[in-house]
Amino acid sequence: MPAIDYYFDILLDKGGSDLHLSVGHPATIRVKGELVHIDRQPLDERKIRHLMDELLEVDQQEHFHAYRDLDFAYGYQDKARFRANYLYKTTGPGAVFRTIPSDILTVDDLGLPRAVVELAERRSGLVLVTGPTGSGKSTTLAAMLDHINRGRDGHILTIEDPVEFVHKPRKCQITHREVGIHTPSFADAIRSAGRENADVILVGELRGRETMKMALQLASFGILIFATVHTNSAPATIDRFVNAFPASQQPQIRGMLADSLAGIVAQQLLRRADGSGRVAAQEILIGTSGVASAVREGKTAMLQSLIQGGGSVGMQSIDAVLSSLVAEGTVSPQDALDKAADKNAFAKLPHVAPALQGAGGL
Repeated sequence: MPAIDYYFDILLDKGGSDLHLSVGHPATIRVKGELVHIDRQPLDERKIRHLMDELLEVDQQEHFHAYRDLDFAYGYQDKARFRANYLYKTTGPGAVFRTIPSDILTVDDLGLPRAVVELAERRSGLVLVTGPTGSGKSTTLAAMLDHINRGRDGHILTIEDPVEFVHKPRKCQITHREVGIHTPSFADAIRSAGRENADVILVGELRGRETMKMALQLASFGILIFATVHTNSAPATIDRFVNAFPASQQPQIRGMLADSLAGIVAQQLLRRADGSGRVAAQEILIGTSGVASAVREGKTAMLQSLIQGGGSVGMQSIDAVLSSLVAEGTVSPQDALDKAADKNAFAKLPHVAPALQGAGGL
C-alpha cells in the first residue's frame, strides 16, 4: 500500500477537499474551506519525494523531473479519485491533491437552478462554466453531464487533463479521453471530436485561441459543448474569450460567440455561516437575442443590466444571489461582500449594512 494512502484516509475521513504536501511544512488538508495540519512534524524533501514518486509510472517520473510540473489522476481503491498536481518551488518538490468523489452528485443533490438544468437539456450551443480554482466548476459540470446521461440517448465525449469524474453509461455512450495519454493535446482531441459522432462534448479547459475557435465551430455544427474558463463573472468571460484573439479577428469571434453561446454559469463557493460546509453562488447568463446583440456589437458593458433584467428566462446576477444567501442567514455579510461584483452597492443593502457595521466591515 502506498504510504500516501495514510494521508488520503485522513483527508476522506475529515471530509476534506485538498491535500497539500510541501517541504518544511506538515501535511495539510483543506476542510470546509480552511487549511488544517494533519500532524505537527514538517515534511522533509526525502519524505515528500518518496510519497510522490510511488504513485508515478516511469514515464510520469521522467516528465515531472524534466518539466518540473505534472497533472494526473489517481484512483484510490474504490473510495475516491484525486486530481494531482506535482510542482517544483523554491523549497523543492511539492504536491496538491484535489478530491474527486466516486459518486457523482446529481443536479438535485447540488440544488442547481432550473436555468442551469435547462442548459444541460439543450441540443446544441456553447455552455461555459467559469470561476476561480476550487469553485466547484468540475462538480457542477459533472452533475450536468449526469443529467444528460440519465435523461436521453446520445454520445458524450469528455476531453480532460486529467480525467476527473468517470461517468458510467446509462442512456448515453460515454467516451473519456485524457490529454497526454489518449491524445497529444486539447487541440488535437477537439480537432478529431467532430469525426467521433458526439452529441455532447466536454472540454476540460479552453486553452488558447485554437481550442476556443474549434469549440465555437463545433457548437455551430449542432453539438452541445461544455467548457470551463477561469473568470469570475459572465461579462468577464466574454471579454476573456474575445481578447484572446488579435484585434483583426475579434469581430469574427464575437459573431461566432453571439451565434453559438447558450449560456454562462459563473460560480463562486462561500463558507456557510454555521460552519457546516460551503455553498455555491451562481451568476447565470442566458444566450438570448439581446445578449447575442450585445456580444456581436462588443457592448459587454450592457451584459450586467441584461442579466439583472433577465429573471424571466432564468438569468441572475451574482450580487442578487449573494443578497439572498445573506438574507437567509446561509452566509455571512462579510463573506458575501468579498465575492460581490459591485461591493459599494452591496455594502449599502438594508440587510447587509447593519451587520457589516456591527462587525467593523465598513
